[in-house]
Amino acid sequence: MDRQWWQSLYGLPPLIWIVLIGSFLGRGTYFMVWPFLAILLYEKFALGPATIGLILSLSAVVAAVLGFYVGTLSDRFGRRNILVLGTAINTLAFAYLAMAETLAAFIVSITFCAIGRSIWEPPASALFGDLIRDKSTRELALQFRYFLINVGAALGPIVGVWAGISAQQSTFGLTAASYFLLCIAFILAFRFSQAGRASLARGSSVTSFRSTLEVLARDKVFLVVIFANILTLFIYAHMDSSLVQYLTQQQAPALVGLISSMILVNATTIVLLQFPLLRLLEPLNVNYRIFIGIATLAIGQAWFAMNPVHWFYGWLGATFIVSLAETILFPTMSVQIDRMAPDHLRGSYFGAASFYSLGWSSAPLAGGVIIEWLGGPALYWIMFFLCGVVVTLYYYSRNLECAGQTSVLDSDLNLGVEGEYPSAQEKTTLTT
Repeated sequence: MDRQWWQSLYGLPPLIWIVLIGSFLGRGTYFMVWPFLAILLYEKFALGPATIGLILSLSAVVAAVLGFYVGTLSDRFGRRNILVLGTAINTLAFAYLAMAETLAAFIVSITFCAIGRSIWEPPASALFGDLIRDKSTRELALQFRYFLINVGAALGPIVGVWAGISAQQSTFGLTAASYFLLCIAFILAFRFSQAGRASLARGSSVTSFRSTLEVLARDKVFLVVIFANILTLFIYAHMDSSLVQYLTQQQAPALVGLISSMILVNATTIVLLQFPLLRLLEPLNVNYRIFIGIATLAIGQAWFAMNPVHWFYGWLGATFIVSLAETILFPTMSVQIDRMAPDHLRGSYFGAASFYSLGWSSAPLAGGVIIEWLGGPALYWIMFFLCGVVVTLYYYSRNLECAGQTSVLDSDLNLGVEGEYPSAQEKTTLTT
């Protein structure tokens, strides 16, 4: 990052820094254990891939639907109460997960972990648009949030292995503690900071959940983009639990070490390359960046499909390629929604973006079933061809945009950079 970028970040409001630091701590403690959850369920209850996938998928589906509704609530009633509620739920859910002994307790705690995150993420993202009025500074802050999330993801497994607690259920207590601190920080910041008080005082023109649905339904480009990004998350998510299930089923050597190494490669790639790639791709518009990211993701899926189970470094190489795709795609998808969402529906648009989680949440179930019936290579060849479907959807959205279907609110918006989505005054985004 150059000096100008650091100067922009230095002046961010305290509430934004709380979101940034909270994202770092929450994700770091989360990644100490969560990627190993499939192993814990397999070892404790001898569950098959399809059953584990069903447990992980159902909880996330509930969370995705709830996240959309909560996003609209934060537009109507303000960010503070929703943020406090979401982080409080995460605190209790992760604490319960650390102590769970029965399968029913695991299912309940996993579900509430997903629900808590879906509640606090949309309004936390909306705060960036509420409090950062300069567009370039706001987008840089969102990029920096994604950067810190991945620093946490990189350090989490390292700290866990070093402390001997990786893949240990009790480690979820640390995640609970980090969300408790975040909850307290939100309460204090909204009460004592000038930006927090201003945010509480800000009204909204949104009158009902139904009216919000009607507006979103008429924004055709946005709906196509949402569907394309759901598929993108579905494809990417198979590097997570599905791959763990495949490697566990095939008894890959040094499994925990391999998974930790893949997480480290993933996070380190993003930490080291995110800002250089941002600078390199900055001249390109959003659609072109996404096309490059999808092409890279497709290469990674083909590598996963062809890699021999026992080739340790092959898995790391494929992970590196998919991580490059993530580095390009996820921040770009965030900027994309940022440029499409109008001020008075900011929380609603980012709540709708939580439907991306439908792709992520359905992946464990679909992956588990395909692995059981067709095997791991078949799964990743299917994902390779789905990348082509995503490219087709983006091409279609581009045609809609050129045909004047960019937004039902075009008369109220200022157009952004030529060839990109319209810029609606001040907006914010939801990162992965």
